[in-house]
Amino acid sequence: MVTATSATSSKHSTAPERSLHQRMDALARANEIRTQRAQLKRDLKASRLSIHALLNDPPEYLETAKVFDMLLAVPKYGRVKVNKILAVCRISPSKTIGGLSERQRSELVSLLRR
Repeated sequence: MVTATSATSSKHSTAPERSLHQRMDALARANEIRTQRAQLKRDLKASRLSIHALLNDPPEYLETAKVFDMLLAVPKYGRVKVNKILAVCRISPSKTIGGLSERQRSELVSLLRR
């Protein structure tokens, strides 16, 4: 006789075990992405880069970054203004740059250019 708890626990699968080499590679990649994003935010703050260009054609390491965080790095954009912009464009604050639809992306860029 099988109990309900033992039957359900056998259905759950765990993530496959990773070797030390695989974990170190993943850690190195994550650190590289964090470093690139930090530099990008510094460039945005110093106005060396345009947020419009990044939103229209984001580099691969920016695909998983939150739109909210990137907009906060732009000079003169604080939490209140960024939240208003995202609300007008109907974009969730937790949305990633890679997850934006074409409509959201074009609305956001056109609103930021004003």
